[in-house]
Amino acid sequence: MVSHSHLFRGTSRPVSHRIWRDPTVRKRIVEYLGGHLLEDATCMFLGRLDPENPSIFDRHPPADLDQLLDGGCELARSLEDRESMLIHLDIEYVNFDDPAAAYTDAQGAFRMQEPLVEVIETWLLNYGIRYLHLVTGQGHHFVWKIHKQSAIAKRIARLEICTPSGGGTREIDPLFAHISLLMEHFAHRVKREAAGRCELPVEITAQHVGQGSSGMREMLSIDISEYGDPLRSRMIRMPYTVYRKPWISGLFERLGIEDRITEFFTLPLHEMDLTRLLELRHDPDEIIALARCAGVHIPSEEHGTARLLDDYLGSSLVSFHRQFYAVQQDPPTLWPGGYDRTPLEKLPPCAAHVLSFPNDLLLKPSGIQLVTRSLLANGWHPRHIAGLIRSKFENPSFGWQDKWVEYDPSQRAEFYVRLFAGELAERLDSAIDFNCVSQQEKQFCWHPRGCSLVPLRDELRKNFNLDPEST
Repeated sequence: MVSHSHLFRGTSRPVSHRIWRDPTVRKRIVEYLGGHLLEDATCMFLGRLDPENPSIFDRHPPADLDQLLDGGCELARSLEDRESMLIHLDIEYVNFDDPAAAYTDAQGAFRMQEPLVEVIETWLLNYGIRYLHLVTGQGHHFVWKIHKQSAIAKRIARLEICTPSGGGTREIDPLFAHISLLMEHFAHRVKREAAGRCELPVEITAQHVGQGSSGMREMLSIDISEYGDPLRSRMIRMPYTVYRKPWISGLFERLGIEDRITEFFTLPLHEMDLTRLLELRHDPDEIIALARCAGVHIPSEEHGTARLLDDYLGSSLVSFHRQFYAVQQDPPTLWPGGYDRTPLEKLPPCAAHVLSFPNDLLLKPSGIQLVTRSLLANGWHPRHIAGLIRSKFENPSFGWQDKWVEYDPSQRAEFYVRLFAGELAERLDSAIDFNCVSQQEKQFCWHPRGCSLVPLRDELRKNFNLDPEST
């Protein structure tokens, strides 16, 4: 993420100031930053968000909290922490055709997430993990932590499953890298159980989907995308702070509805049902009253996380992960004669188009999924697919500019390819939507040429022993 201070607009309002200046509310915010006093905060930085471009934010020390709150900006805290490793799961309702739907019909959007939330909470209970439950603009956050010096943190960091990509030049945080594997496993558990209970498609990350019964492309996202970027680059929203994304981004202004919806706050779900929380999240008196009884300390859950690790190590996914990292990518010195010469004519036109115009098609999960499926069907090892995508990310001719200043192209490529290939290996993905009609509905078909994805889909299903009857 890149800092550009001039892009932010101050939107402070008296009602917001009244909430932030309440001593109990401020105490709760500081609590979320990891300290009883602001000077004791353990978060690495505060991020001032630019909702119009999530890749842009300003880093500030925790000491700037009051100044930033008075400025009326949206705030998040760093996922990175001086003492602990925060573990975070984000789910949300996504509507690709009506991006304002989560706000104009909040009760409906959150109602559709209820079965997914129930599954997540059941699994966390099974592991014995206590968590902080927050409600944001489009969904839910579940947060807990483990101390970096704890036995479970050291055990996770020493798994030695993740290995650096070709060339061995990329430094990785072994603890965060392996937490990524655990959360991928957790997302698998949740998706497998929740998919049949929800009326909308449930996917891991915000993948494009086809039209549903409503006539719109809407889905529920188990968003673990933060594990595809360096720890230092990611942030999570802060409770008791304002959520202004659809206003500041200009979404509501473009739709002419900026005055129809009242600004609201990200809040903890505490001793009330969700319907009630959605009703009070814009009311200063109710928010202040909630702060007096609802703490937002992030619970430390070493024992529960150990159970999650044991469950992961007993799963078949760990075998896939070991196989994924057993192969080394080609180092950059070999790209001109290797990845750069990949014969695109052997790929379907849609996948070839994504690789030919990667900025920004390869930045979208659905673009990477399309390329991954196509190359897996052609017999590629997934680690080399990640290497090919990395080579596109690192090619300056595609105009990436400062996109990768804080992000890591190799980590991003490996995360998504590993995710999509792993879903196939675990039979969470039957490739049911790997067909031309679905690609057109997703708007990932640019030049229909009478071609067909059926032969590739059949080959993919054969390679992964998928059900040939799935259509």
